[in-house]
Amino acid sequence: MTEHRVAHRVLVLNSGSSSLKYQLLDMSDSSRLAAGLVERIGEQTSRLVHTPFTGGGGERRERTGPIGDHDAALKAVADELAADGLGLDSPELAAIGHRVVHGGRLFTEPTVVDDAVLAEIERLIPVAPLHNPANLTGIRTARALRPDLPQVAVFDTAFHTTMPESAARYAIDVETADAHRIRRYGFHGTSHAYVSRRTAALLGKEPSEVNVIVLHLGNGASASAVRGGVCVDTSMGLTPLEGLVMGTRSGDVDPAVVFHLVRVAGMATDEIDDLLNKRSGLVGLCGDNDMREIRRRIDEGDRAARLAFDIYVHRLKKYIGAYYAVLGRVDAVVFTAGVGENAAPVREAAVAGLEELGLVVDGGLNAVRDGGERLISPPGARVAVAVVPTDEELEIATQTYALVHP
Repeated sequence: MTEHRVAHRVLVLNSGSSSLKYQLLDMSDSSRLAAGLVERIGEQTSRLVHTPFTGGGGERRERTGPIGDHDAALKAVADELAADGLGLDSPELAAIGHRVVHGGRLFTEPTVVDDAVLAEIERLIPVAPLHNPANLTGIRTARALRPDLPQVAVFDTAFHTTMPESAARYAIDVETADAHRIRRYGFHGTSHAYVSRRTAALLGKEPSEVNVIVLHLGNGASASAVRGGVCVDTSMGLTPLEGLVMGTRSGDVDPAVVFHLVRVAGMATDEIDDLLNKRSGLVGLCGDNDMREIRRRIDEGDRAARLAFDIYVHRLKKYIGAYYAVLGRVDAVVFTAGVGENAAPVREAAVAGLEELGLVVDGGLNAVRDGGERLISPPGARVAVAVVPTDEELEIATQTYALVHP
């Protein structure tokens, strides 16, 4: 008798303009089977790094050489997976889940991709010109390779579509805003969804029972106010430029800075875009966007690094206070992503002076680096302060599998 295999694997793809990140997960136990990255697609120096985790794990494999386009990249990934007995032709593969940065107001949940969905994602390119075209390329490539398999788009913006109009609207002319889809969309939604839910579990409660401020601090950074498992405000806006100080992005600035640079400095729109997105934030303030390097420089007495750190923390603290006011009651403030998970001085500084709000960090707990979910506030603290590693790929896989295998 032929053994019937349940399709319980999900391949997660995150397609960039010249890169393709991937993970293959087994949703029967949420374990990783393989993960990797193809970078510098379209160049002679393309590089594929692949790590299998089956059978106790295998050695990382790396190969270099020209990979002409995303189609070639995905086929190369398929070859690596097949070498581990995890080929994309396996009957155990249930779906392919795609990270899509911008879903606008229409896509409020994961969606099986068809031609109409592709057309709508393409229509949103003007509000996500750097990301949606690459996401579309990945989807089209995967559809061509496995046209029989459900392709599911999971949107960074979806978690934030629950924001009330009072939080999502900008105070500009309504007709102009509606005509050009100008509003707060927010990003990092899969991370905020996953981390807020895991924080509730860490507190021994259901997501519906807790109010959480999530601080996703990586090279890109965003904050969100989550009431009862539902996002009610977030720091990124029409684009990922608004909000916190980031590695290379300015975050909040007076909009008139743009007009000033046009009139006084004679800068073109593209130059200003490049300035605010790529030459601002920490790198603009001190020349480094790596928090570890900034802390090293501070320890050596570097004043520019110290000022950059202080500006970063000042903005972070403002958002904690603002979202505390929005929520009214806060059960936890949680740090996640590269900086949030690893930079103890950032966590300590972000809540310093907020004791009257119930926010306190235990120095010993904060210094621990075990990589897991943990509380860093003292026992009995009025507001929990936590570190919860994000897992956007698992969140995408979970949402994808729930849609195709309810």
